[in-house]
Amino acid sequence: MRKAEFETITLEEARAHRRQRAGAPACPQMTLAAPVALEGVGLHSGHVIHMTLHPAGADFGIVFRRTDLDGGEAATDIRARYDQVGDTMLSTAIRNQAGASISTVEHLMAALATLGVDNAFIEIDGPEIPVMDGSSRVFVEAIEAAGLKALAAPRHAIRILKPVIVEDGLKRAALLPGEGFTLAFEIEFENPVIGHEVIEADFHAPDFREAILSARTFGLLKDVEAMWKAGLGLGGTLENTIVVDGDRVLNEEGLRFEDEFVRHKVLDAVGDLALAGAPLIGRYEGLRAGHAMNNRVLRALFADQSAYEIVELGAPATEAQRKAAIPAE
Repeated sequence: MRKAEFETITLEEARAHRRQRAGAPACPQMTLAAPVALEGVGLHSGHVIHMTLHPAGADFGIVFRRTDLDGGEAATDIRARYDQVGDTMLSTAIRNQAGASISTVEHLMAALATLGVDNAFIEIDGPEIPVMDGSSRVFVEAIEAAGLKALAAPRHAIRILKPVIVEDGLKRAALLPGEGFTLAFEIEFENPVIGHEVIEADFHAPDFREAILSARTFGLLKDVEAMWKAGLGLGGTLENTIVVDGDRVLNEEGLRFEDEFVRHKVLDAVGDLALAGAPLIGRYEGLRAGHAMNNRVLRALFADQSAYEIVELGAPATEAQRKAAIPAE
């Protein structure tokens, strides 16, 4: 097989090659096989935004560049990391030292994390990621259509070694030791449609992408109207947001899942936790948690070097060695 044929692969082939590729890391880092161009409306600005995801080299990570801004890389480039989160009001926004920001990164980050994309350079001409259909589905389909490319560098993960828990009143977010990566979430809304929902999800399950990443963002009509008056949510429509009014869902097609609300909360958590910079090995639990709590639990994790270790995926467990903490920038 020629080199070009070997390196440009689909998602399913990528998983196999991570295990089987001779002379390469047991679990290599991944990037895109080709650029991915997307266009959509920003949820809060209502403006049409253009975005292109480009392949990137090993250890590059996920970096956004605001093409609508001037000033060079220092002013326009924003690294997708937990310590770059500057705002968690209604979405997760990352910001560089020059003040440039990108908001609503969680849906795209969830897609990249689930598909195993470790490295990508993303050009975008506005301050927020397009909302698309309100889930990660469009991002997943576009990335899968482009394919993935294996890189000649090993992939690392963050293994949780002891419980890390943050609480704020009735809100709670926890990262716990465990095998693989599982998520549990519980929500409680004083609304007859949403109400109390609980879910357990296995990040590595074959149906995770469809069961979780297809769940759409949602809001109560009374809150949506307040957002509009405040100049927020200007791009929100019934095409990209589940809107609940009292005891009914206003979207004509209804819900994709009976418990779509809590499923979307898991999607958000996956995207927020992807800002750790590497896959997690362990368990996440969220109770009435949101973007702020998700970021707080990551900050608490990395503040305690005894709470985690960095391991090479595919290496024997006995060879996993403790490495230095991921430094804040």
